[in-house]
Amino acid sequence: MEKWKPFFWDPIGFKVMSRYSFSKDVQVIVGGTPFNLHRDLLAARSSKLCKLFKENPDEDLSHLLSDIPTSPQIFEIMARFCYNFQVNLTPENVIAVSCLACYLGMTEAHSPHNLLNQALSFFEHEVITGWNESIRSLKAIDNPTLLQQAVQLGLIDGCMDSIINKALDNPLLLGEPIKNPVLDDDESVYKPNAKRQLFVLDWKSEDLSLTSLHLQFYEPIIRGMIQCKMGSNYIASNLYQYAKRWVFLDPKETDEEDTSSSEGDCSNSKRVAIEAIERLLPHDRGVLPCALLSEMLQYATVLEASDNCRDGFEVRIGRQLDMADVNDLLIPSQGYSKEEKYDTECVRRILKHFYHNFSGKDQCGGLNLVAELVEDFLGEVANDIDLKKDSFTSLAEMSIAASEGTQRTSDGIYRAIDIYLNKHKYLTESEREEICAVLECNKLSAEACEHAAQNERLPVRVAVQVLFVGQLHLRETITKEVAAPEERSKKSEEEDDDEDEKVMGELEKMSSKVMELEKECVVMRREIQRGCYMRKSNKIEKEKTNVWREMKRKLGCISSLNRNNCHVKKKKKKVHPR
Repeated sequence: MEKWKPFFWDPIGFKVMSRYSFSKDVQVIVGGTPFNLHRDLLAARSSKLCKLFKENPDEDLSHLLSDIPTSPQIFEIMARFCYNFQVNLTPENVIAVSCLACYLGMTEAHSPHNLLNQALSFFEHEVITGWNESIRSLKAIDNPTLLQQAVQLGLIDGCMDSIINKALDNPLLLGEPIKNPVLDDDESVYKPNAKRQLFVLDWKSEDLSLTSLHLQFYEPIIRGMIQCKMGSNYIASNLYQYAKRWVFLDPKETDEEDTSSSEGDCSNSKRVAIEAIERLLPHDRGVLPCALLSEMLQYATVLEASDNCRDGFEVRIGRQLDMADVNDLLIPSQGYSKEEKYDTECVRRILKHFYHNFSGKDQCGGLNLVAELVEDFLGEVANDIDLKKDSFTSLAEMSIAASEGTQRTSDGIYRAIDIYLNKHKYLTESEREEICAVLECNKLSAEACEHAAQNERLPVRVAVQVLFVGQLHLRETITKEVAAPEERSKKSEEEDDDEDEKVMGELEKMSSKVMELEKECVVMRREIQRGCYMRKSNKIEKEKTNVWREMKRKLGCISSLNRNNCHVKKKKKKVHPR
């Protein structure tokens, strides 16, 4: 392929000037591309070149002009201007042309109607007046030298201020706020006025996205919007879209224009991007659902972001933990040395942040939601075969702490313990007792007691405790049955005497049955305790099992319909306080 060789028309002699034309030409090599240009025409427009030519009239200056900080395309625009040809300025090249004109001294002080003045005029009237044009100009800056020159000229600040002001006038330029399905009220959503609503139909299809900018421009723009009190919902929505573009996708899935320069790749690495997103993300409750915050936290962990970054996401999740779902807490463990499937320590920290920051109006409602959430999480992680005993008991204690101050039962804890014991059948009797030590049997519901009474996975000591709790539930039920007819008899004076005698007779039978069951339970307990000291004897063990089964039968735990272990369904674990 033949190397590109620029040429220009001589406005005086109307002759083609190539790099082999006149002896008074000067050769300039820019980016490996040679340019042979007339000295007089360059000196007429550039004060820097004019001075250089005067000081070195007959010398070869190609070695002195090889360090001009620009590209061949931008240099050609400058050369065409020196030869009085019309130049085509665009949002993509105007900043580079302005920087080159400033570098060469192409100012009004040296020559009227010079290139710098024309470029700045185009920038003022055609670039910063539009959203798309400002973004296109910033995206075209592809090297640190050009960026430094543009900053000194104030062109970067001009584009950024333009973008910020236009977003303040029309917040929907940042995208639609992400609605949190848990929140019912929309008071926290920034609502543009009627004038701003006129722009709603246009921006989606026509305007460029702010997320296409490199982080070096994106971060200060978002900071400027935050300082100007832009709605936090719009800021959070745009930050999440930026994360989807720069963090979540693989490098091969990004646009070519986003990976065109090595400097852009470096400054917008996923780790640097996620850390910047965390710094900019508002701390308001509900600006992003917990699912999206959890997604960002997982990427921050995978990318080995800073501790402050990961802690920032954990704090935000903790502040709205009552809006979370159990899937939001199932954060996979990372690293080669991981032993458990889920990062339980991360959940512990999130729960601490919730209690430290929780100040909701409905205190009991929020606590109940979090208590239920932790119980569900405990039930999910109990299925992990690699979950250690100490980790499980620690999570169980955390779940109990979450239920502190509420009227919740221990059914959720019992369900998780049952799942864990079923998944870890290799545990010894003492280890099972250690796990069950966190269970408060007196808070089990009647349904859970019925299931636990037939659960062979529970240690004997715990099963006996459950039986006594079940007996207490039975006595409470009988007491209520006794109290109800008495109240009805006081209110109804016309009740028949025969019916009273029948009811009292039935109650006496039930009371005697309870007393008989109590006596038999004491006998059975003694038999069980005596059998615990003789476990090595198969004969004694068999007798103990028969006694155990006989006691269950007498307490009504075994019938022809439920000889097998019955399981408490998760749906029944919610028992509302009376």
